[in-house]
Amino acid sequence: MAGYDDRDGKIWMDGTLVDWRSANVHILSHALHYASSVFEGERCYDGTIFLSRKHSERLLKSGELLDMEIPYTVDQIEAAKQAVLDANGLENAYVRVVAFRGAGEDMGVASARNPVRMAVAAWEWGNYYGDAKMKGAKLDIAKWKRPSPETIPTAAKAAGLYMICTMSKHAAEAKGCSDALFMDYRGYVAEATGANVFFVKDGEVHTPNPDAILNGLTRQTVIGMLEERGIKVNVRHIMPEELEGFEQCWLTGSAAEVTPVGQIGDYTFEVGTLTRDIAEGYERLVRGK
Repeated sequence: MAGYDDRDGKIWMDGTLVDWRSANVHILSHALHYASSVFEGERCYDGTIFLSRKHSERLLKSGELLDMEIPYTVDQIEAAKQAVLDANGLENAYVRVVAFRGAGEDMGVASARNPVRMAVAAWEWGNYYGDAKMKGAKLDIAKWKRPSPETIPTAAKAAGLYMICTMSKHAAEAKGCSDALFMDYRGYVAEATGANVFFVKDGEVHTPNPDAILNGLTRQTVIGMLEERGIKVNVRHIMPEELEGFEQCWLTGSAAEVTPVGQIGDYTFEVGTLTRDIAEGYERLVRGK
């Protein structure tokens, strides 16, 4: 497959559908230099984007948290996403919406006079972790820590928060792993580079308190699924040494969907009945079955 800059199709930019290869920004765009960018990753199943409006609402909230008012309403963002899917003839796709400070009068840390721009692209994309979705992903343990909410707006889906994710995933892949698990600034288990994490022990589920990480929409959906099944969900701080006692583990995210985990560092987990039930149930839910 060609690189992401060299494909056929249409991308929505600032209210207009443009040719894929022409969807460019200036080298002095503020976002490129100072990470003034927020985004959403969404999946479209059989013509319907799962939790589409919630994603659009979160995009606007992320912009607010970065002091970057996005000049579009939820309805306008929804229309832009649909226009991209229609223009590219896609019914099953990954949808990426990004809002960022472009080039303008400011080229320093401050950028209040620069326009906030938005773009929407969509493409066909299979399993985020490849065949790990069936047999269980292998995770490294990242050397970096997820930061304190006092240092950066951790509730925003912001580009700057992913810098250590990129480095950690590169390090993990060099070790033959699919991803890496972060601890947070206090030492508690946090999340993977782009997905939330769940554990199973003695018939109950445990997942980190999202007080320093993104409270993912897929995470919230899966918690609801577990509660509907009468399974107790413990949302709490989890210490790293507890990994040894957990029986099952999975990751959740719009890209990751529900992906079983077979190993984190030296700790192993079975791809058990509950993990498979939730993964299969999520697949039915997003397809309206």
